[in-house]
Amino acid sequence: MNTAEANTVGTFRITGNWFHQSKVLKQKFGLLTDEDLKFEVGGEQDLLTRICERINKSREEVINIIRKGLPLESTE
Repeated sequence: MNTAEANTVGTFRITGNWFHQSKVLKQKFGLLTDEDLKFEVGGEQDLLTRICERINKSREEVINIIRKGLPLESTE
């Protein structure tokens, strides 16, 4: 992965309708619970960690899954 890609997935911020996106993720990955998908502003890293552990996917994979259904804003 090059540096530009690393920065893109390194830090991100969720924007948009997380309630809707969390429902889509829960349908797609039945192992996810409401507690796994609980999001508080500024808690993106904790959210990612919970999802990664529950569905056994890497951080980058989870970010890409979320990006497909919800615009994410990179931060630097």
